[in-house]
Amino acid sequence: MTARNTLLTLALLAWLPATASAQTSYGYRVLESKPQSRQHFVQGLQIVDGDLYLSTGGYGESRLLRYRLEDGALDTARQLHPRLFGEGLAVVEDRIYQLTWRAGLMIVWDRNNLQPLETLRIATQGWGITWNGEQLIYSDGSERLHFMDRATGRVTRSLRVTDGGVAVPRLNELEWIDGKVWANVWQSDEIVIIDPESGNVTARLDLTGLLPDSERTAGTDVLNGIAQNPADGAIWVTGKRWPHMYRIELVPRDEPGPT
Repeated sequence: MTARNTLLTLALLAWLPATASAQTSYGYRVLESKPQSRQHFVQGLQIVDGDLYLSTGGYGESRLLRYRLEDGALDTARQLHPRLFGEGLAVVEDRIYQLTWRAGLMIVWDRNNLQPLETLRIATQGWGITWNGEQLIYSDGSERLHFMDRATGRVTRSLRVTDGGVAVPRLNELEWIDGKVWANVWQSDEIVIIDPESGNVTARLDLTGLLPDSERTAGTDVLNGIAQNPADGAIWVTGKRWPHMYRIELVPRDEPGPT
């Protein structure tokens, strides 16, 4: 190949989309588990100041709940209107932001007494939501994340999530951890870890087998729910109508897998 042809080839390759991703692959190790009601169709999970905040879904069954993390005691529960299907939640200072699925509404609650304060309109479905310290970030079931000003409800930008140039759809429950967005991928046992600037998936976490087959019943649904405890950095995960939530440790793929 001539020098001229080599330069042309390199120039062409620079324009081609990426076909492989530079990412880390993780398995997991279970460190602890806590019991959870099988009736909870978990849509959102967050730990703040020793309390576990939970959003559940289902028409006529959707709730906002607050538990004490240490002993699992229920502190407060609120039921949504029967026509609203609860989705993800984000606790920000003295407010709680709870998405609904198809109604185009985000409910804003007073964190102290779990009383509704107002509703914000969203232009898409609501799936998962988190807070990066400056803006709310929510998913709509597609490959996009939307960044919202919580004071105005205005979406300031939308980010397309890709892995090696390929869109990653069905982004569900979200959690902001160490400067990255963690997202459940609906109907899978995977969590993807996303760079919030580029939208690139930088790591994948495979939680296959987390809930043992012996614990599954006819109503058991998919993996959904990620929460990091700010007090100790512990990561908790669960699923819809699962009997437990699990504290896990990430294990790089070249180390031993689940225990």
